[in-house]
Amino acid sequence: YSHPSFIFSLDVSIIVLGLIGNITLIRTLCSTKSIRNVPNLFMSSLALGDVLLLVTCAPVDASRFLSDEWLFGRVGCKIIPFIQLTSVGVSVFTLTALSADRYRAIVKPLDLQTATTTTSIVLRAAFIWVFSLILAIPEAVYSDLHTFNVTFNESFVTCAPYPHTGKLHPQIHSMASFLIFYVIPLLVISMYYTFIARSLFKSASDLPMEGNVHARRQVESRKRLAKTVLVFVGLFAVCWLPSHIIYLYRSYHYSQVDISLGHFICSVIARILAFTNSCINPFALYLLSKSFKKQFNQQLLCCCHFMLKHSQQSPTHYNTRMTSIHSTHHSVASLTMINGRQLYQEDYV
Repeated sequence: YSHPSFIFSLDVSIIVLGLIGNITLIRTLCSTKSIRNVPNLFMSSLALGDVLLLVTCAPVDASRFLSDEWLFGRVGCKIIPFIQLTSVGVSVFTLTALSADRYRAIVKPLDLQTATTTTSIVLRAAFIWVFSLILAIPEAVYSDLHTFNVTFNESFVTCAPYPHTGKLHPQIHSMASFLIFYVIPLLVISMYYTFIARSLFKSASDLPMEGNVHARRQVESRKRLAKTVLVFVGLFAVCWLPSHIIYLYRSYHYSQVDISLGHFICSVIARILAFTNSCINPFALYLLSKSFKKQFNQQLLCCCHFMLKHSQQSPTHYNTRMTSIHSTHHSVASLTMINGRQLYQEDYV
């Protein structure tokens, strides 16, 4: 098929933009106390999952457009699908946790006070990671190099979670993935947002025309936070639906491998959209949140200033700098750990 170099370049662009955006997002949310709240801590975990996907799975996917063969051996065939499914699980379950947090903040604000300590948030985020890792274990166990027949005289070897023979295994696998990592979480999120919308509508109607200014600001702040999480959920739903549809189609039509141009184009679009989801969240948050935009810009300016300062160092200072480069890089790369007391702030995202 034509233009593999264009697709490869597009994948590389997604990887670069995604890494810049997500790493800056993590640094911003973890190092800035004024915006270190429950939603943003979950968003940091979400960004970490996206970084994992972009570093490992996206380059592997891009390599497929440069070579017809699987280049990463049997071990890579076990590890790469495991990491990808873990990242997908972290994404969708973190979005579900974010929706639950917005539900508690808006519908049951009194219950929120007992569940917003830093330790409890970190434990919830860690549980999501462990749960996603456990769900991805079968992917590592069953994924292997399998031979697929295109015609009677032509075949190819690739990494797949099941052999070509038999229909039951691929159908169960694709349907289970679709339900666990897409349908059920989105149904739960939809339920949360139904209650959120009802509560916000009631709160807005109960406020007097010239009532408490602070109460109005709080309602608007909660609306803004709920909108931000909903945008993240919408992006996930749109970006991952094509991949699930393609996977379901393949698993239920395995009597013959589809080598048509239409199937190839749909597969490429589905994969690009899936990886775009790991790239786009920081930029969506940048557009939706003024406070995050300000802190994000400061982080980028600091990085640019650091790079410019070191690029302008005199060559005569090179030997001196080399003796301390290890400690310098360590201090720049390290992130401030989240500890101490946590004040829940509704006014920031």
